[in-house]
Amino acid sequence: MTNLAAARKALKTIFGFDDFRPGQEEIVEAILSGAPVLAVMPTGSGKSLCYQLPALLDDGLTLVVSPLIALMRDQVGQLRELGVAAATLNSLTGEDEATQIWRDIRGGALKLLYVSPERLALDGLTEALSRISVSRIAVDEAHCICEWGHDFRPEYRLIRNSVEKIGPAPIVAFTATADDAMRAEIAERLFDRPPQIFVHSFDRPNISLAFAAKDQPRKQLQRFLSSRRGKSGIVYCASRAGTERLADFFAEQGFETVVYHAGLDQARRNANQDRFLREDGVIAFATVAFGMGVNKPDVRFVVHADMPSSIESYYQEIGRAGRDGLPAEAFTLYGLEDMALRRRQIDEKDLAEERRRFEHQRFSALAALCEAAACRRQILLAHFNEDAPPCGSCDVCRGEIHTRDGTLEAQKALAAVYRTGQRFGLNYLSDLLIGADSDALRRNGHDALKTFGVGADRGKQDWASTFRQLFAAGALRAASAEHGGFALTEKGEAILRGRETFLLRADPPREKGSGRTQRQPSRAGEGAGENRIFEALREVRRDIAKEQGLAAYMVFADRTLLEMAEQRPATLDELRGVHGVGERKIALYGEVFLEAIARACG
Repeated sequence: MTNLAAARKALKTIFGFDDFRPGQEEIVEAILSGAPVLAVMPTGSGKSLCYQLPALLDDGLTLVVSPLIALMRDQVGQLRELGVAAATLNSLTGEDEATQIWRDIRGGALKLLYVSPERLALDGLTEALSRISVSRIAVDEAHCICEWGHDFRPEYRLIRNSVEKIGPAPIVAFTATADDAMRAEIAERLFDRPPQIFVHSFDRPNISLAFAAKDQPRKQLQRFLSSRRGKSGIVYCASRAGTERLADFFAEQGFETVVYHAGLDQARRNANQDRFLREDGVIAFATVAFGMGVNKPDVRFVVHADMPSSIESYYQEIGRAGRDGLPAEAFTLYGLEDMALRRRQIDEKDLAEERRRFEHQRFSALAALCEAAACRRQILLAHFNEDAPPCGSCDVCRGEIHTRDGTLEAQKALAAVYRTGQRFGLNYLSDLLIGADSDALRRNGHDALKTFGVGADRGKQDWASTFRQLFAAGALRAASAEHGGFALTEKGEAILRGRETFLLRADPPREKGSGRTQRQPSRAGEGAGENRIFEALREVRRDIAKEQGLAAYMVFADRTLLEMAEQRPATLDELRGVHGVGERKIALYGEVFLEAIARACG
């Protein structure tokens, strides 16, 4: 049997998958051949399986370098449920457990060992590993090695030195986000020879994208979450205090909530993360500290209650939704204050000018995505140099966002900035344009300007939207870090003088009542009968997971339960045909779930 044929057999018998996902087979084949590999694959596309599967076919140990204890624990737990010998050495590993792990390593019983880059850098560990047979070293989240990346970890720079001490073993590295420059840096710093590089589509077509300008943001968030009760999700906030406030508010509204941020003590962080991972229907209100350790496949939505820091961070964070391939949603709230804050943070950082320009470019790409008038997915993928047709599922493609030629309004707004000396902010300028009765305007003599009242045909909220869009498009900049206000950029000058036109988005009218912020995707073919069986199977899964101290998805993922509900297998052989049901799961849970299906159908 060839290596690839053996891999296919293990794919079915151990993992329960009939075939590879797109991009996996060629990577697995290259790894089995002993080649060094750098693979860029979107979150949820099955990166881990690309090194886990070859590990099962080797006689030696596969060493996995991973950035977070929670992520290592989660992956080890899933592998053990599949009957795979895997372990992790980290700061929480007890002495007795560590002794058993080393006994298994020396006896050749252990297939995968997960360690952090900090742990790998310890001379004692590298020396011990140098005395055994290490087949390969897999580096997860390899973009952490890039200084200009959004998740830079200095400890990743030490990996190559540690690998050289361990001895000759090919390196295979994986990441979800790496442009040309980042790939070159990873290849240079991690590998001793040029790796085979695989770059697969960044597209996550199962995630629908939507954005909304902040307008009573707590109510906007409440409308979104109210129609998604009972589903697992993440709400990202810019501040620790914001996570606490929103979690408390929605807990009072009857939602199951947890908080996660760096200000919590480690025990509470671990407890909250474990609850989110193990239970169904929990919403995590978190800062970006809640990130790479999230390996939960059934996260149905990711919300940004505040604007993300960059388009790369946004892509990474929304990638935590829909890892099981089922429909999921990404919803982002943003405001002018968010944009001004992000730009001010970049300006105030101690950065070289080249790096500062790079950071502003990254943020501008995100601002343009927020205010997009074309398909969101097209714009997002274009940032990663990937062409795509209109997705048909984002809020723009669904016809929820409308645009028109807004050059005249833009010129009025820019003229207000210019004629008042390029130092005033949103409220002041909006009052000027609508001709408000304002002491401040009279005191400065601005009620006598030609621009006073030229925008009286529009409301103050409309002008606020126009200024926000001009700022996002780079036609305006912050006049002063200390006092705020707007000033014109070269682009703004060009629009004001008629050398450029400006497309203006029309913000949707404010929703009332409990209407949803965006249309919710549904599962294909879902009927009342299937839903009843699915819920019955979820209950059985929940009971098993609770009894065994497992995350529910470690028993079976939602996708597997959905296929059971659709196909209604009556025998173990029929159950084997369901996605994600391997021989180990058949032995552990086959009869229990067949009985549950029979009861639900009866």
